[in-house]
Formats: sequence, structure tokens, C-alpha cells
Amino acid sequence: MDYKKIGFKAGLEIHQQLATHKLFCKCQSVLDENVKYAFSRRLRPVQSEMGDIDRAAMEEARRGREFLYYASDQSSCLVEADEEPPHEANEEAVDIALTVSLLLNAHVVDEIHFMRKIVIDGSNTTGFQRTALIALDGKIDDVGIATICLEEDAARKIGEENKKIKYALDRLGIPLVEIATEPEIKSPERAKQIAEKIGLILRATKKVKRGIGTIRQDLNVSVKNGARVEIKGVQELNNIPKILENEVKRQLELIEVSKKLKKVEKIEMEIKNVSKIFKNTKSKFIRKALENGVVLALKLHGFNGLIKGIRYKEHRLGKEFAMHARMEGGGIMHSDELPAYGISIEEVKELKKILNCGDDDAFILSTGDEMTARKSLEAVFKRALQAFEGVPREVRRAMPDGTTEYMRPMPGAARMYPETDVPPIRIKRQRLKKIEKRLPELPDEKIERMRRNYNLSIEEAKQLVYNGKDEIFEKIALRHRGYEKIIARILLNIIVEMEREGYDGKIAIKKIDSVLDGLKKNLFAKEGVETLLFYFAEHPEASIEEAIEKKGIKKISDDEIREKIKKIVEGKVDFIKEKKERAVSPLMGLVMKEFRGKVDGSVINKILREEVKKLIKDKCS
Repeated sequence: MDYKKIGFKAGLEIHQQLATHKLFCKCQSVLDENVKYAFSRRLRPVQSEMGDIDRAAMEEARRGREFLYYASDQSSCLVEADEEPPHEANEEAVDIALTVSLLLNAHVVDEIHFMRKIVIDGSNTTGFQRTALIALDGKIDDVGIATICLEEDAARKIGEENKKIKYALDRLGIPLVEIATEPEIKSPERAKQIAEKIGLILRATKKVKRGIGTIRQDLNVSVKNGARVEIKGVQELNNIPKILENEVKRQLELIEVSKKLKKVEKIEMEIKNVSKIFKNTKSKFIRKALENGVVLALKLHGFNGLIKGIRYKEHRLGKEFAMHARMEGGGIMHSDELPAYGISIEEVKELKKILNCGDDDAFILSTGDEMTARKSLEAVFKRALQAFEGVPREVRRAMPDGTTEYMRPMPGAARMYPETDVPPIRIKRQRLKKIEKRLPELPDEKIERMRRNYNLSIEEAKQLVYNGKDEIFEKIALRHRGYEKIIARILLNIIVEMEREGYDGKIAIKKIDSVLDGLKKNLFAKEGVETLLFYFAEHPEASIEEAIEKKGIKKISDDEIREKIKKIVEGKVDFIKEKKERAVSPLMGLVMKEFRGKVDGSVINKILREEVKKLIKDKCS
């Protein structure tokens, strides 16, 4: 796809948890399943300073949900329950945010003021999230950093039952640094690269949490003639390109629909009860729905053929309609997919007749209790009106398969108002100078230094840094000079393979020193490193001598090596006569198998070449 031609623009919002106590109390920033007490709340939107109510908050409130909160022993207190005012902001978290800002060459504000951002989806007991601007106008590569903020993380959703949503308070209040880029990213793959670089800078501080759920990416994306859409909750870097590619296709599909609708003047909502048409239907689905409910229909003038998809059928308008109906608790069927589901062609014709559908018109069906079916069709009609404009500005949720689903309208400025419980923080020049003196090494600088100092390839150094193994590598490498390549292989390949097979990599890391000491003493060949680490993973208390003995990899003398290689060579006389010195490479595998890690490959290769040359000289001259 030509992303330049379609006017692709994307921006990132990176949310990273900080490795410190909570932002507005002294509670630990750990997840804790030990529930101490529970309570419930209902939330409603409030007016901003200008007297406006945010439309996203209004839509959340309309859903009428109840929220159940579970407080734990060590990770929540009265602050999380909103029964006690927030304490002063965590100074360590502020320093980490300032560090990140300086690493991104951003301009730090003179005074930090916390704001309240209305959030009434239940993820915060207060009905708002506290957030503060730390810095502006940073840069990473060719992409601008618009803002760097410090905010509190949301509560952890743990269940949902009808209109009751369950949240754990252990995550609520964990400090987050939010980094928002300018919409200057020109391709999905580039978005992944920038997210990766920002993640590396965050990890360089050594003050951020690691693991699933500790860093989240939100994506903002648009194409020419489209609109900005925010995609929330992207957990994996590798999913970013796929999610953005799918969103581009969805927007292009919606733009195509809007072009087709230009000839349609207007549509009006008229919902009809069409249950009588299905009195003798063969559709099991409809018959079951009619036992305690109705079948309602909505005509959509000018929508015939548009609901099933035009350009990208996997992102068809019908999926959008179904999403909005599902938000009201219902489901739909539409005329572009009928007859189907046991509904006959005669029933479709009768529906079109009752609804007065022309050749260009479509209809939507919803079944079940009358109130839910009606609300579902009303939601579909509202979404159909948006189809005339093309791409609605909205917030969507990232799904595991790389697609997205509708969450709520895009919030506006009315969602923000000042926080009156947390005092502002004046940022003095002395504080910034102190932080500047201890700024960590940037990832690109570290990669180049490690490559140079430890004789690593650029790829080895990059992998160590990108995988967060640079610190442990350097600690071990300083104790075992000359073995850097082996240490890199252990960390990047052997331990990864062990963990893939279900072993505990931490045990192996603790045994690296013991294995390298044995290698230095010439107790075994370097090919035996992997064998020993696997053995230690199962027998962590064993000594290096015991492990070598049990795995049978005690190093043997050069004389013994030569004797065994001689026998192998003598058994392959005809092959060597034919191949000459080219026989060495295929014979290496055979010889290495014989010694099974007891001998260095370089030693084997040297002796094997000598014996092959000797045989060629004796037998072929």
C-alpha cells in the first residue's frame, strides 16, 4: 500500500508504569489478589469550567452501569477508594518523568499543575484521572514529541456481569509517564520502530516496570479525507503495524461508502414491528426470538449494497452497525446478507414491501425484547448518519487479531478541569541540573559502546540492549574478559531456548559464572556450555565437576582426539579420494557428533584438516 499517496498520518501515546510507590499515596505499586474489602459506585459526568459536558462521558453515563471495587492489603488505601484526599505527588516519580523529558530533548515546564480528566467508565473511583504536563516539544529521530505527562494508572478490570463491572484497585494510582508524539509517522512499520525506540529510552532510566501490562501503546491514525481515530490498549509492539494497516483499510472502506451516499439526500428513522411476517417462518433463530420478543425493522434509504462491503469486505459497514447494536445489548441482520439464517426470499420481499424499500434501499432487523431491539436499531441509525461523513472521530479498542472495535466518541476539551487537591510543583533549575548530571546512556550510544568495548557484532549489541539484557551482560563480562561472545550467546540464545522449553532461566543465569570458570580451567570444551546450563536448570545445587561428570563432557587430550579422528578418516578413504580437501566440511558434522561437546570445534577442525591432508598425500600420490 502506498501510504504517502493515501495521506497516512499516525501518532503514538506511550504509557509506561514507573517502578516506584503510587503517585498520590505510599501504597506499593504491585498487583495484589488478597482482597481486604469491596464497595460499589455509580458515576455520572460533571460540567467543565465552561459549563460543558464531555460527549464521551455522556455516552458512558447513558449505559447505566454499576462498578464494583475490590481493595487489597498492600496496594490500596483510602486514597484509591476516594475516601481520603490525594497526598502530595510522588517526588521520585516526578524526577523520573523529568529524566525522560531531558532524554527526549523536551522543554520542561516551569511549574507542574495536575488536572482532572473525566473518565466515567469505572476505571477510576473518582470519575476522573489526575494528569500533569511535564514537558513539551521533544524529538526522537525525525518525529516530534508533543507532550510528556505524568498521570495515575487506572484500576484493573477483572470481570463483567451484565451491567456490573468489577475492578481491582491494586493498579489504580501507579505512576505512569505518558509520551505523545506528533502525528508525523508516515507508515505502520515506522510507528513500530518509534515505539520501540521510546521504550528503550524509558528502560534506560532503570526506573520503569517490566512485563505484560506495564507498558501500553495508544495509536492515533488518519488518512486523506478521513478523520483522527484513537486506538487504545495495544500491548505488543509487533501488533502495531497490523493494527494500523487494518485501520487504514477500515477508513478507506468508510470513505468509499460516503462517496456512494453523496447522491442520497437524507434518511429518516422509522422503526416498524414486522413480527407478523415471520408467523410461519422456517428460521429457528427468528422463531426462538418471537417466543418472548419481537422482530423490528429499520429502513435505510440508499444503503443497498453498501452494508456488505465495497473495497475491503472484512471492514464492511455491517460490522460497524453490529458493534453499535451490541453496545445496546442487541444484535442485527441486514438485507445485504439476506436471504440467509432460514429467512426465505419471500419473507425478504414482504419486508421490502412493508418498509417501502426501493432498489437502492436496505433494511436492518433486530430481534428480542422490544426495548433492546429498538435501542439497537436507534444506535444503527445514528451510525448510519455518520456514514455520510465518512470516518467518525472516535476511540476504538485494539483486539488480539489486529482489528479494532468501537468504544466511545472522541472526547473533547470539556473533559479537563483543574485538580484542587494536589499543590503545584515548582521546577527549579538546580533540580534539572542535578538530573542532567546523572542522565543514563541513550540506547544508540550504548549499542555502539558495547560493540566497541566487547568486540560484539552490531546485531549482538542491539539485541542485548533491545531485550533488556545489556546490564546483566556487562556485569558478567567484566568478570570474564575474553568470553564476551559466549556470554552474549548464552543470554540471547541458550537461555531463550531453555525458557521456551519450560526451564527457569534465572537459575541458569546464576550458574553462568560457574560454567565460565570451568571453561577457563579447560575442564570442558566451549561446545559443552549449553549442555551444562540445561543440566543446572534441573540440578541447581550440583557442582561444575559433578555436572561435567554426569553429562560425560570431560575434556580429552589432543592425542585421544587425533586417534579418534584418524579412525573416522580411515573409514572414509574413498570419499576423501573423491572430494579431496572439500571432504573436511561434511566430515566435521560426523566428528563433532562423536565428541558431543567434549572438544572445541576449532581444535577438531585443525586436526581433521591435518589428517585429511595426510591421507590425501599418502593415498593419492
